[in-house]
Amino acid sequence: MAKANKSKEIVVVGSKVKDVIRDAGLRSDGGLVAAVSDKVHQMLAEAVTRCKENGRSTVRPHDL
Repeated sequence: MAKANKSKEIVVVGSKVKDVIRDAGLRSDGGLVAAVSDKVHQMLAEAVTRCKENGRSTVRPHDL
């Protein structure tokens, strides 16, 4: 797994990520929120690329 990139802004709600893990009966590592946020950044970057490749200016759910 890739390390969290400290230069990117966190784009997920940390307490909500932790709630999901806690509801599964598990504990979360201190770097989990940053790792989830990095994955979201990656997904969004790919969605933006797909949107642009299709000549659109609106990112849609199916771009994910």
